[in-house]
Amino acid sequence: MGVQMRTKTEETAEPLIENNNKEGVEEPLKPQPPQKREILWATAIYLTTWHVLAVICTILYWKNVKMATILWSLLVGFIGQFGVTAGVHRFYTHRSYKAKVPLQIILLACYSVAGQYRVTDWVHDHRLHHKFSDTDGDPHNANRGLFFSHIGWLMQRGHPEVFRRSKTIDMTDINNDPLVQFHTKYYWFFKITLCFILPVLVPIYCWNESWMEAIGISGVLRFVIFTNMTFSINSLAHFWGTKPYDTRIRPVQNMALAILTTGEGWHNYHHAFPWDYRAEEYGGNMTNPTTLILDMFAKIGWAYDCKTPSADLVRQVASKHGDGSWSEVPAECK
Repeated sequence: MGVQMRTKTEETAEPLIENNNKEGVEEPLKPQPPQKREILWATAIYLTTWHVLAVICTILYWKNVKMATILWSLLVGFIGQFGVTAGVHRFYTHRSYKAKVPLQIILLACYSVAGQYRVTDWVHDHRLHHKFSDTDGDPHNANRGLFFSHIGWLMQRGHPEVFRRSKTIDMTDINNDPLVQFHTKYYWFFKITLCFILPVLVPIYCWNESWMEAIGISGVLRFVIFTNMTFSINSLAHFWGTKPYDTRIRPVQNMALAILTTGEGWHNYHHAFPWDYRAEEYGGNMTNPTTLILDMFAKIGWAYDCKTPSADLVRQVASKHGDGSWSEVPAECK
């Protein structure tokens, strides 16, 4: 599989080093000088239009929108974010825990609420990102700048190394998953219905919100804001923060991002231990509600075999490779 997975029996090993190219690649990636890439104008215009609409909707509709619609939009955004963090990220990409069918259905439904691209594509890109993190083989290589890693990578044709190294990513588990394939087959139906139609209709019919306020705030603005929260992990979480676990990689720890992304901002830890279902050393707390919810599902048996490294392994890695900022009880847990 493209991303290295571990079980508790393998905890004596070093954590995954993201620029490790040993799996199915004969020669290592070598830095190449910047090259001009073909701009994908249709995608660039599409993404720009969404952001322009979000600004317009904020200006026109924010002052008149009902508080219930704002709270509803936040709830819908959180549901979608859970589908991203617990679903396509921690479950489908990293297989950091196992999920029974009811939970898998919930994860796919929540992911549809987020309105992001197909599960297969998301998982493939993220496995590629971890295997060749911040190299030319990384779709959103942070070394190419903040804008590129945030959204620019979607607006231009990928680096040749991205296409070449894509062949090393094993997607057998995803391609053989019947629920994922069903979700892919009806991708547009689920996306349009759960990401746009229902979030807009609920305010209109439940508390008489106007059509324009519902579309502008619960539809457009909510979608753009929460999509950018996901984008921020590819960008901001590779630029500003500490590296208590591994200074050899770009990803950092950023509490503000962790709060905004329901637990994904502890990125230095996540890249050091991508197979930890918590995506953070200490898991369920105010900065990681995704883990809190997964722990609730674990109590009823819907989530199980949740992988974590031993405390000794984390301590050893932080002592050997960290920047010295690691402590037994981090600030977010005090």
